[in-house]
Parts: sequence; C-alpha cells; structure tokens
Amino acid sequence: MSKSVYRADFPLLESSDVIYMDNAATSQRPQVVLDAMNEFYKHHNANPLRGVYKLSVEATEDYENARAKVAKFIGAAGSEEIVFTRNATESLNLVAYSYGLNNIKAGDEIVVSILEHHSNMLPWQMVAKATGAKLVFLDCEEDGEITKAEIDSKINEKTKIVACTQISNVLGIPTPIEYIIEKAHSVGAVAVVDGAQSIPHKKIDVRELNADFFAFSGHKLCGPMGIGVLYGKKELLDAMPPFLSGGEMIEYVTRDSATYAELPHKFEAGTVNAEGAVGLAAAIDYIESIGYEKIESIERELSEYAIEVLSKNKYVRILGSKDPAKHSGIINFILEGVHPHDVSTILDSKGIAVRAGHHCAQPLLQHLKINSTTRASLSFYNTKEEIDALAAALSDIRKEMGYDE
Repeated sequence: MSKSVYRADFPLLESSDVIYMDNAATSQRPQVVLDAMNEFYKHHNANPLRGVYKLSVEATEDYENARAKVAKFIGAAGSEEIVFTRNATESLNLVAYSYGLNNIKAGDEIVVSILEHHSNMLPWQMVAKATGAKLVFLDCEEDGEITKAEIDSKINEKTKIVACTQISNVLGIPTPIEYIIEKAHSVGAVAVVDGAQSIPHKKIDVRELNADFFAFSGHKLCGPMGIGVLYGKKELLDAMPPFLSGGEMIEYVTRDSATYAELPHKFEAGTVNAEGAVGLAAAIDYIESIGYEKIESIERELSEYAIEVLSKNKYVRILGSKDPAKHSGIINFILEGVHPHDVSTILDSKGIAVRAGHHCAQPLLQHLKINSTTRASLSFYNTKEEIDALAAALSDIRKEMGYDE
C-alpha cells in the first residue's frame, strides 16, 4: 500500500501499519511537536509567570510566544484575547459560566444548533436552567443543512446568545456561520463559535468571521492533548469574572477580597500547561508549513473518492450531503444489518481505526432518527489506498456476520 508523503512525519503512523481514520476525534502528532515539548522539558522546565530566575523567565517566554503565535494564527487583535484552557469543552464552559450566568436572565433565549457536540449544548442547557432562560434549537434538514429561513425564524429580539459549531463533527457539513453571526449581532446577541472541527481543515480569521468567542482544541490540530484555546473579544473578556480562582490569576489578595490579574491571566488559574502551549505552537508551524490550501485540496479529493467508492456498496448508507465538498473529510455511514460497534470492532481487527456510536451528538442523531453510526474521518495524511482497504473490509463484514449475500 502506498503511503502519504506526510505519514513519515508522524511517529505512530510510521511505526505501525494502522489505517487511522478517527481524526475528527483526535489527530496524530508529528515529530516536530514531540520534539518541541521534549525540548521544553529538557532545557526550559520551570513554572512560568512565577519566578524571576533565568529558567522561569525562559519558560514564561516560551508560553507567551505560543500565545502570540495562536493570536496571529487565527487573526486575533492581540495576545490578550487568547486564553489557554484544557480543550474546546473547557473553553465553551468558561464562556457559559463567566459570560452566560452573568448576562442571561429569565425570559431570554439562547439559540444553539441541533448539530452541536454535547460540549456546545450542555453548558447552555445549564445556563438556561440556572437563569430561567429558554434554549432554542436551529433544526437542520436531513442532509444537515440549516436554512436561512430556520435561522430567521429562531433568532429574534429575545435572543441573547447564539452558540453554533462551524463544522459538524457528525456530518462534516459547514454551517452558514457567517450569516448566523450576522443575524445574532443584528438583534444584539453574542455569537459563540465551536471551531474544534473547522480549524484542522480551513484557515480561520476570527475578526473576519466577527465571532465574539471562538473555541478549539490543540489535539485535533496535530497538537498535544490537554491544551485548548478560547478567543474572546477584549471588551467581553474584560467584563467577565474569572472562571476559576487561585494562584496566578490574582493581582492582590487580602483576608477579605482580591483583585484579579489583567487579561488573559485572570482566566488561567494555577500552574499552566506550558509544554502543551509549546506543542501547539509547533503544530501551528507544521500546519502552516503545509498550507491550508494544500490541506483542503487533499482532503476534498479524499472525501470525493471515499464517497464514490463506499457508495458502490449497496448496503452502505452515507449520511449527510451528497456533495463531497460538504463533508470536511467526515464520512459517517450505516452498514445495513450490522451494528456500528460490530463494524468498528471488525475493522479494528483488520487494522482500520474508525469511531462508532453517537459521537457526542445524541440530539442530532435523535433528530435524524438514528441510534448510532460508524464514522471514518480523514486527514491530509490519509490515502486513497487506505480508503480502498476500508471499502474492501466493509464488503466482507456482512458475510462475517452471517449474512448470505
């Protein structure tokens, strides 16, 4: 089987024969990311922000340089608009707790899409229940499309927050996020964007998008686990109280009160994930060395090929749009008569890693009247030969499960 020219950059892929197709859950890490994290621990390990000695100063510089790199990468106005978190889930919870609970009241409406990962739904359920607000859903068509008519009918003068993914982790379909943000702002609402699935596949400019908040995780972007990003407009972050309290997020403490550190440090309590930030910075360098234009081109071609090949199996039903360009490398399917968990287990025995289940998006699957699916999610380091191997394995599964073809 031929290999992607990029596969050699990834130690796990290069050292095994695994066909890895669970990139929507987490990507693999290139050697340059592992090297950057190792370099930090070997030569700069100290607690950032807390010491005036040389090692601590170097660790602080590494950490803040990573923040500046992220800010430039997504087009933020400045580093103070970049808050490091553990992941996109924590970023979205930070917005829900620090902004939502302090700005939403009974009678207000919070709009989310039915496409949302639980991470961008459960925090808003919590805010609605705690404040007496109403949670309103933007429903989608069978292919995942959210129409302008649906948006116009759900976002109104009662809407105070609109939280929406940019790309669905189940169907791969992009939402009309620009129109959703424009509509939210037209009624004075704040727009929260879950970019966890979009930023691995396309260039993001948060100011061009005009998002008020934008969240993503490093681990889907060839970076390490345990590092996430929350972008927020400075004026909003300034007005928000801290999400967590403790060390480093303070300016001055007495027995009875405290004043908080400047942005973004007031949201980063305790010892920070410096090596994660360094690894994320290295991942950004790696992604930019390839270029989003190249990444999009490869993944579009792979999506087209996967849909073409898998559609030849009459027992495979591919979910979502019939347009391969609206899949973002995500091919979610049902193999007739075989439970997705069995499909995944059998594929694993053949060295193919895919994901099965509800993909942390149960309300969407309920809306589509589906219990669970099998998801193959592709990245730029996958190949057509790997897709052929997936198709060949799927063609045998029904026989292995006892069906007389």
